[in-house]
Amino acid sequence: MALPSTASAARLRLLTVPALLLLLSSAALLVFLVLPSLSPSSSATSGHLCACSPPSTHTTTTVTTTTTTASPAPVTTSPADVAWLKAQLAANSLLADGAAASHDAWHRLRKGINPRTREQQLFDINRHHGISHYPDEEASNHTALPCPGELLVEEHHSNYGEPWAGGRDVFEFLANASALTPTEQVLEIGCGTLRVGLHFIRYLEAGRFHCLERDELSLMAALRYELPAQGLLYKRPMIVKGEDMDFSKFGDTVMYDLIYASAVFLHIPDKLVWTGLERLAGKLRPQRGRIFVSHNIKFCSRLGGDECTRRLAKLGLEYVGKHTHDSLLFNHYEIWFEFRRPKV
Repeated sequence: MALPSTASAARLRLLTVPALLLLLSSAALLVFLVLPSLSPSSSATSGHLCACSPPSTHTTTTVTTTTTTASPAPVTTSPADVAWLKAQLAANSLLADGAAASHDAWHRLRKGINPRTREQQLFDINRHHGISHYPDEEASNHTALPCPGELLVEEHHSNYGEPWAGGRDVFEFLANASALTPTEQVLEIGCGTLRVGLHFIRYLEAGRFHCLERDELSLMAALRYELPAQGLLYKRPMIVKGEDMDFSKFGDTVMYDLIYASAVFLHIPDKLVWTGLERLAGKLRPQRGRIFVSHNIKFCSRLGGDECTRRLAKLGLEYVGKHTHDSLLFNHYEIWFEFRRPKV
């Protein structure tokens, strides 16, 4: 058989390349049309084969619930938090320590804000019976929880000898030192106006915070102002008026994971402090539970070391150690003494 000439071979290539492309296109079209008819008819299988089909609602819900678990809020302000805040202060050219050269200079920083002392605010509230108040003919009470003016201007925030912000420091130390979780039970002896207690109430589950307080004004501030103002009524803390270390209203079966007294035992006779410890020792969870007392434990040290240890052991308690904790916002630290119940 004779071979084709060079010109004939070129013409053959020109004819066969388009024909080959046409043949391949036709084959691909045939496969596209025939393949769906060969696949199983179930909707689940078809869904997997079709890459463009949207995911089902069930699949989306499953992914969401398994990948978006909320983390609990941290107890303590971290170094990263402090560094971020300092950067914001610097970026806005604010004073590094929040202070001004003089009292007048501090007020000049207000830039149009109308500064009034608490006494001035109280005068206006009492004179007008409110801020935007109803006229005399409609002066009947339209307020769900009427609150004394002294509480509205927060005079009670200055009643306890140090800045109100110190309550956060106490909470952070105690919650961390006791490895507290929101499901556990806390008792504060002398919670006052809830400078510390508010943070525990917010952190704990409903009903988990108990307090024994003897001061009527403090109780009024806690119940009539702080809890409603902070939106914490739903947490249902149990705050009881009482003295003489009477904890009977809290129930016979409650067990506490943390019991603390912040600057309270300083003002109570030693004999009454021991009475309170005797009544609470059996309510402290063994091993896990902790008692913390601030400032000093002269009710114990005045007995002498050996006698104090013996008396604690008789109650089923033991001394763990001494701690100090620094304030975040002002130059202050507190001393805390830790006790536990080693066994049943």
